[in-house]
Amino acid sequence: MYPGKYAAEAPHRPAVVEAATGRILTYRDLEDRSVQFAYWLREQGAMPGDHIAVLTVNDATALEVYWGAVRSGLYVTFVNTHLTPAETAYIVDDCDASILVVSAPLAALAEAIADSTPKVRIRVAFGGDVPGHVDYRTAIATMPTAPPDDQPRGTDMLYSSGTTGRPKGIRPYLTGAQIWEDSGNHVVRTLRSYGFEENSVYFSPAPIYHAAPLRYAAAAIALGGTVVMASRFDAEATLGYLERYRVTHSQWVPTHFVRFMKLPAEVRSRHDMSSMQAAFHAAAPCPVEVKRAMIDWWGEVIYEYYSSTESPGSTTITPQQWLRKPGSVGRAAGGSVVHICSDDGAELPAGEVGQIYFERPGSEFEYYNDPDKTAESRHPGRPGWSTTGDLGYLDDDGFLFLTGRKKFTIISGGVNIYPEEIEAALTVHPKVFDVAVIGVADDEMGESVKAVVQLAPGVDAGEAVASELIEYCRSRVARYKCPRSVEFTAALPRTATGKLLKGALLDASSPR
Repeated sequence: MYPGKYAAEAPHRPAVVEAATGRILTYRDLEDRSVQFAYWLREQGAMPGDHIAVLTVNDATALEVYWGAVRSGLYVTFVNTHLTPAETAYIVDDCDASILVVSAPLAALAEAIADSTPKVRIRVAFGGDVPGHVDYRTAIATMPTAPPDDQPRGTDMLYSSGTTGRPKGIRPYLTGAQIWEDSGNHVVRTLRSYGFEENSVYFSPAPIYHAAPLRYAAAAIALGGTVVMASRFDAEATLGYLERYRVTHSQWVPTHFVRFMKLPAEVRSRHDMSSMQAAFHAAAPCPVEVKRAMIDWWGEVIYEYYSSTESPGSTTITPQQWLRKPGSVGRAAGGSVVHICSDDGAELPAGEVGQIYFERPGSEFEYYNDPDKTAESRHPGRPGWSTTGDLGYLDDDGFLFLTGRKKFTIISGGVNIYPEEIEAALTVHPKVFDVAVIGVADDEMGESVKAVVQLAPGVDAGEAVASELIEYCRSRVARYKCPRSVEFTAALPRTATGKLLKGALLDASSPR
């Protein structure tokens, strides 16, 4: 399923609407421009299985680029736009992209990475001029709009940080199917299960470079619906968009719900939410009291799912099920099976906490250029079972409950943050003798990043040093990853061999 079907049936139907401006991308325009971009890619020598990278703000044109790449059999990597130039360049280079597409608001970032992305042969920009980049509209203008006979289905290859803090590309295996063939895409199946069809309207306030916003927007288009794309999340403005566009389906992280609930009651009651049929959330545990308040407000339309960028499997839970099983992320869905295993790989009975493995035929993936990490994600004795390192347990009814992240990953506002990367940045500061980074409870973000620092001899602790360390971190890694607080300590807990006892540190930081 792809946009061409709806371009023929309903060419003027909005495929994408930019919420703030009202700009519309119709199915006819989406089909024609994605076909033209596909021809242009072939003209540049792009072959099925090759890679392109996209650096974009939330702009409707990004979905033209996505469909043009996917209908060309390519891997397409959308890059986090909040990374530093060095972090951005690493991903663009690591994914082996020969073509880089950027949106004009990110011109400074695009220029900053030019010299450190030597594998990129061609640089393209849309939405305005970017020095050193070909204009997207000019490039595709002379290309045909009639689809080619051969359109092998490509896919995304998105990045998720590794256990050492280095991001790794998650590459699914290409099926060889044509773009119009039903690939059995699990996101399409999930949207259908929520009642999504051609008259539905999907809304997501999150950046399009994240896995769920990109994949669900693409699935909504594959089903002939309309995607309403916000440039950013603002709680009150978002309620206005939901009402104005009569949104039927929407996607959130718990932080969004927290911010909604912090609005004054009179603001929340001002907006009509009656069009909402399914509001689904994921990415991080949602506080039980927050989710219960959302259900009280919006009704029993709050659904939850659990998965990951790797997408080896998933669980889902309806609002009715959740009210009976508060805190659960649901039962296995989409043809997957959940297994809970001990460290030695043995499957555990209900109620016992262990590592979560999914079993789902056709969901195989690899970490690009990292066979060791790929091997670590596989069960040691069960072919087809994969894990991303989360911990949890199943109850007697098969409902999954999450209990933690295996490598002390911090989840802040639905985004995974890996402490090792931040520790590496702060360790080299001349005033730092030793440092550990942990996640601490945060009412709004779920968790926030905290640095526990042992200062170098002769350095006095204080607010000035804490601010200096935070600003230093921000100069080296993306701002959202950096500590929001710093605690000073005389010594960090380590074993005689130097191993950091982070569990003890977390226990000491937990509220009593």
